Amino acid sequence: MIEVRAAREFGFAAERLERVGEGMQRYVDQNKVAGIVTLVARRGSVVHFEKFGHQDLASGKPMALDTIFRIYSMTKPIASVALMMLFEHGLVRLTDPVSEYIPAFKDLQVYVDEDERADLERAITVYDLMTHTAGFSYGDYATTQMPVDKLYDQAELWSSHITNQDMVRRIAALPLANQPGKLWQYSVATNVIGYLVEVISGMSLGEFFEEKIFKPLGMQDTAFNVPPQALDRLATLYGLTENGPLEVLDPDPWAYDYVHTRLQYAGGGLVSTAADYLRFAQMVLNKGELDGARLLGRKTVELMTINHLPPALLATLEPPPGWGFGLGFGVAMDVAQLGMMGSVGQHGWSGMAETDFWIDPQEQLIGILLLQYMPFGAHPIASDFKTLVYQALVD
Repeated sequence: MIEVRAAREFGFAAERLERVGEGMQRYVDQNKVAGIVTLVARRGSVVHFEKFGHQDLASGKPMALDTIFRIYSMTKPIASVALMMLFEHGLVRLTDPVSEYIPAFKDLQVYVDEDERADLERAITVYDLMTHTAGFSYGDYATTQMPVDKLYDQAELWSSHITNQDMVRRIAALPLANQPGKLWQYSVATNVIGYLVEVISGMSLGEFFEEKIFKPLGMQDTAFNVPPQALDRLATLYGLTENGPLEVLDPDPWAYDYVHTRLQYAGGGLVSTAADYLRFAQMVLNKGELDGARLLGRKTVELMTINHLPPALLATLEPPPGWGFGLGFGVAMDVAQLGMMGSVGQHGWSGMAETDFWIDPQEQLIGILLLQYMPFGAHPIASDFKTLVYQALVD
């Protein structure tokens, strides 16, 4: 059970922090989303942890603080931490060609047009995977639409019945969207990271996560599969369809099975709770350690949470100006350009169903927003949440 401390003891005006709840409740009352869980922590203590609306509208089941959410791409920072743990053991280097671990990547080519492919100008490195500069696509989910995206969609990369090895084999059979290092392109790169963790560690990704990250951090409800006894805590996924703005999405757009899946999808396959993800975020804020469990060294976390993109690639970055990208985390570089409150060095990431988290080292602050709504970006709820948190800071 999480203890919620008095906000004023940690630099918040209590009456101003109550605006977070008012703002989130408006989204529910206006039928824009079904339900929300929000959590705010500062200086290692939780000062706000609330629930709004319903976990499932049809049954009328209210949202709970321990509701389980599909966190989608909030899986990516966890996968990046896993690879960097192996990096710290000297088992992999950021400069290594990925083909040293996945030989099929020696034969990759770059898409030119339907009838032409070009050879690689240089090999894809582990660093390219971590920074989304490897040249891969994300199919329809790519931030910059290209002709090669259709080939990714046709390859059935998201099947629940395949393994990470199967997925990477399918990826290796596809052409790249661009030459490595030439463009920041949100992509399947983190899925390749997940398979690298398996190859290097000799463990399945789920086993590595559970043994090396979740158990040490006490993350009891974070996994690739929801156990039968916890299915009643899994939030229903809603979204915009031709039938209305708040309809059940079943199956979800990934056709991903969270009960019996074989695919341990490093790019977006985890489920979690606010309390669990706080454990992960606090470990990162603490520079790699939580309650005596050290996953990473201080300098490794610092390396992961600074911008690694040169100016030419920053111009291609999504999200918009003001953001950079580290090793698995988006990084705030210019608060004025962001157009929202925050601090330089703030880092985090979001998920496809509007889940979001951020870590602000300057303020020793963590924010976690969990809901289940698609399409991503349909409502400015994440930016509203940040505004409502930051405006309450008075110390």
